[in-house]
Amino acid sequence: MAIQHVSTTSLPDNATPDAGKQPLTNAEIQTWLISYLSELLEIDQSEIDVNVPFERYGLDSSAAIGLTGDLENLLGYELEPTILYDYPTIEVLSKQLVAA
Repeated sequence: MAIQHVSTTSLPDNATPDAGKQPLTNAEIQTWLISYLSELLEIDQSEIDVNVPFERYGLDSSAAIGLTGDLENLLGYELEPTILYDYPTIEVLSKQLVAA
């Protein structure tokens, strides 16, 4: 699988990473991750299952680093480099990010 940099950094209409604003919801984070993976993997969003581990989609360490960096930009704060391994599905990752 050829890895490409994905520029899916757009937020849902009512979401923003700026300080002082409401944090993103679980649903907003999941929507962003689904969109990101869909663009990265060049597959339809309906093919992304929030309970399937990232590695099953063929994400290697380079893709994981890119996704983590873009997710940091979205959220406005740094994440642990191993976050996709510690929380290996969209569902558990988004729940962790909302709880953080």
